[in-house]
Amino acid sequence: MSKSLLVALNVLGASMLWAQSPVPQGTLSVRWEELTAADFTAAIARAQGTCLLPFGVLEKHGPHLPLGNDLLNVRYAALHAAQQEYAVVFPEYYFGQILEAKHQPGTVAYSRALQLQLLQETTDEMARNGCRKTVVVNGHGGNNSLLPYFAQTQLEAARDYVVYVLGIPGGGEGGPPRRSDPATDMHAGERETSMSLIARPDLVHLDRATQESGADMARLTLPEGLYTGIWWYARFPNHYAGEGAVASRELGEFSAQTWISAIVRAIRAVKADSASPRLQQEFYERSRNPLGTRR
Repeated sequence: MSKSLLVALNVLGASMLWAQSPVPQGTLSVRWEELTAADFTAAIARAQGTCLLPFGVLEKHGPHLPLGNDLLNVRYAALHAAQQEYAVVFPEYYFGQILEAKHQPGTVAYSRALQLQLLQETTDEMARNGCRKTVVVNGHGGNNSLLPYFAQTQLEAARDYVVYVLGIPGGGEGGPPRRSDPATDMHAGERETSMSLIARPDLVHLDRATQESGADMARLTLPEGLYTGIWWYARFPNHYAGEGAVASRELGEFSAQTWISAIVRAIRAVKADSASPRLQQEFYERSRNPLGTRR
């Protein structure tokens, strides 16, 4: 049986599965870990095989935010987005790239090989359970290079699912006026702390935000386009960049809605995307016989 026929049969089988919903859709949780086995089958059907993997790390966030802040925030946004445009949201995933914070207490920094292996096996297992389209929703700036690379490596071997990566959105237009310099508001500063005031206000300690400096130490000067991994430590050894003390719920609500809206748009686009699965399968087939592609 040809690979194309197998793919077609898989798609047909998935379509038949998605047409069957044994429980009322309105009662389905978006959280993978909260679903029963029967409800999980219905959830995958309702989601049209689209799942979210909110992605974070364990690291210091200044003197005032929790170690898991990135995942807490991105999971908040992902869960609220999935409730607007249904998708199944994978449980807490803290296994990202954070080697630059190993000098700070509470950081859990996995090796580069394990990061990639664990993420691959996770998306493989998600696909085995019906997630034919997985959106990795990034919540941590240190993953900005890791995740596109991971998505690119999906072309290494044939897979029957597609990985998408959604980066951290910008600040968005409008919103309340900022009280700090946006140029250095990068980590545990005004914007991120404001978001945390919405996602987990019980874990924010604004009274501690001035106990350490979030100023740029500017200890490394290199020409534009030249990169070295020590750049972050050279600039922000306290693992704090910005002014968390000036955070506000107004900015947090604006940032949260901006993020949620971006994820909703991504879910809808992924559900409607028929080109990526088709082109990916075409690529796999042609890559097995590259000389034949010239015919």
